[in-house]
Amino acid sequence: MKFGLLPRIVLAIVLGILIGLVAPNPFIRIFATFNGLFGNFLGFIIPLLIIGFIVPGIGAIGKGAGKVLGWTAAIAYISTIGAGLLAFITAKTLYPSILANQSLKEFANPEDALLKSYFNIEMEPLMGIMTALLLSFVIGIGIAAIKSDLLLKLSTDFRDIIHLVIEKVIIPLLPVHIFGIFANMTNAGQVGSILSIFIKVFAMIIILHIVYLIIQYTIAGSVQKRNPFSMLKTMSPAYFTALGTQSSAATIPVTLKQAKQVIKMERVADFTVPLLATIHLSGSTITLVSCSMAVMFMQGQGYAFATMLPFILMLGITMVAAPGVPGGAVMAAIGLLESMLGFGPTMTALMIALYITQDSFGTACNVTGDGAITAIMDKINRKDSMAEEKAAI
Repeated sequence: MKFGLLPRIVLAIVLGILIGLVAPNPFIRIFATFNGLFGNFLGFIIPLLIIGFIVPGIGAIGKGAGKVLGWTAAIAYISTIGAGLLAFITAKTLYPSILANQSLKEFANPEDALLKSYFNIEMEPLMGIMTALLLSFVIGIGIAAIKSDLLLKLSTDFRDIIHLVIEKVIIPLLPVHIFGIFANMTNAGQVGSILSIFIKVFAMIIILHIVYLIIQYTIAGSVQKRNPFSMLKTMSPAYFTALGTQSSAATIPVTLKQAKQVIKMERVADFTVPLLATIHLSGSTITLVSCSMAVMFMQGQGYAFATMLPFILMLGITMVAAPGVPGGAVMAAIGLLESMLGFGPTMTALMIALYITQDSFGTACNVTGDGAITAIMDKINRKDSMAEEKAAI
């Protein structure tokens, strides 16, 4: 039986806590050294990751089917941003009460409480995060504008290389990184508060996923004049399939089959479902916003609306075409966490651990919501078809 990423992360957290309680400092410093090297490598690869994901994502979207593409992308983006705002409002309202007296702000700098590495190797990134983002937008939009198949193929091949680095290097080493972080934090006496926060945040995120799916299908049901809960029930096989696969892309066949049962024009689903699998990440956005605010709360750091709104708006773009591997969305978002929210290596590691422990639920929310957007697009497309028929007559 395959030992998936989630069980490995959970095992790494448990072992990290147990080892951190009993291991001597020199032993824990070995993993602190690994964490430093791994964190430096992440810093190096992030700009390349941003370029590898965003350029082919925007370039490929620009080669779609005109008005249907535009409407689908616009609705998906609005849905993703709405999910992020819901998570922000909920976290802003609830965290001061449900996470009261559990922050780690007594550590002016959390890094000072942790054991240091034996040595460090600098791995300077080729460019800054914002430079990578701007370059990605310029190249991606340019590819879409000039319809260059060659540049699109080159960017897709580059994305496949970055995908391979994530799948074969970063993801396999991630549990070791998480183990080292938790062993070090346990040694520093910080882990009790962190685990308590994990449980409460996890419960809040799952509830938010369910609430947002109900909102999505209430809108879709009103457009289609159908019972939203009946539509949700129809899409439930996609939800449970995604729980197991942890990948929107791997769940496309099931999502497509179920989506065709909630619409009238099946060809609409043939276009929207594969597209939405890469551009609609409402569940992942809820998770990323909730987890990032929990980590910021944990460190005694503020999260004003003026700070979080640009982060949410950029998330909707940056996660386009995130790789179809578990944890892909959080890997794509690391650059934003560091550049826009000021996350350091320890905060980033906590964020990754928080995110991956419920990654399958975020993916399930993503793909189930795709059915709601497909239903809305079905209605829009039918209206356009009827208008064209009347014009022809």
